[in-house]
Amino acid sequence: MKHATAPAEPAMPVSANRQSERRPFLEISGLWKAYGDFVALRDIDLQVKEGEFVCFLGPSGCGKTTLLRAIAGLDIQSRGAIRQAGQDISRLPPAQRDYGIVFQSYALFPNLTIEKNIAFGLENIGRPRREIASRVSDLLDLVGLSSQGRKYPAQLSGGQQQRVALARAMAISPGLLLLDEPLSALDAKVRVHLRHEIKELQRKLGVTTIMVTHDQEEALSMADRIVVMNQGGIEQVGTPTEIYRHPRTLFVADFIGETNQFPATVGKGAQVEIGHTRFACAEHLLPAGAAVVAAVRPADIIPHGADAHRATGLEAVGNADNLIDAHVEDMEFLGMFWRTRLSAPRLKETPLVADFSTNAVRRLCIEIGSAIQVEIPQERLLLFAKA
Repeated sequence: MKHATAPAEPAMPVSANRQSERRPFLEISGLWKAYGDFVALRDIDLQVKEGEFVCFLGPSGCGKTTLLRAIAGLDIQSRGAIRQAGQDISRLPPAQRDYGIVFQSYALFPNLTIEKNIAFGLENIGRPRREIASRVSDLLDLVGLSSQGRKYPAQLSGGQQQRVALARAMAISPGLLLLDEPLSALDAKVRVHLRHEIKELQRKLGVTTIMVTHDQEEALSMADRIVVMNQGGIEQVGTPTEIYRHPRTLFVADFIGETNQFPATVGKGAQVEIGHTRFACAEHLLPAGAAVVAAVRPADIIPHGADAHRATGLEAVGNADNLIDAHVEDMEFLGMFWRTRLSAPRLKETPLVADFSTNAVRRLCIEIGSAIQVEIPQERLLLFAKA
């Protein structure tokens, strides 16, 4: 995109403990986008702080790419305001907005060398030849491609091409970097490696970054904050830990990672009834007697021996209400853990999926057909109002 000032020196990265001190760099208020009768975005309010890495996360069709395009000016919103660095950019054309963008398809010019691809934006805004050469050289070093400058895109791997696209987007020193599913076209191993490189590059440059992704692991590993979207709206905004450990809605709990879900009825205080038996649950604000969904993640379920009452004592296994007898129906080895499918009389017909570490499986001799006891920690049994 067009950038009216000279390329600035890279900003110093801001430490995580100073996150709350950052000032808002991008402010979106009351934003809607409609295509005829179809509403793609509804009432979006969001602030992105200076130097922050934010991921828009959600299923296909949730509105995350539409929101990114509205920020870029590629698809003007129907109503609402967008401010960047204090300036109202709501109706500015893309060329007058201060950002660099990287698409899923890289969009490199196949007839230009890597050096020429990176230099393209700088040449367009009339930078001196010597300045362009120096900037291109610095960026090639930064993305680890200093020896590839005279090659053409077709001569590079997919991961290398994506690095070139990043270098080209950063060449004009934009105030905002927009990434539209930049890793989805790469194989799994390259994706894991490149997401680490992108995050390190973003920290080094200190550029405010927004990335669209549908990959939960990608968002959890890269983002300072995640914006979870669904059906054109924002479900929750928070750090990866907040989103994973404290989901505010059943959609967020279900979309981010795996969950066991049980139809339940709210009891008195921090209690819930599942399958006509009582469990202690996390604190909540739902009224007693309400029909709800109780949820617990497979990774939060704690395995014990066949008789945890006598073997360890109730104080060692938390709340006695949450210790249940179970039968191992099936086990699936997934490298770092075993995904275990259990049946439990207290849960009636609802199966329970638990993820046990390989050490726990070996130590407790857990195998298909064995009887065990498992604990559902009170603070990890979450209640959600039915949709």
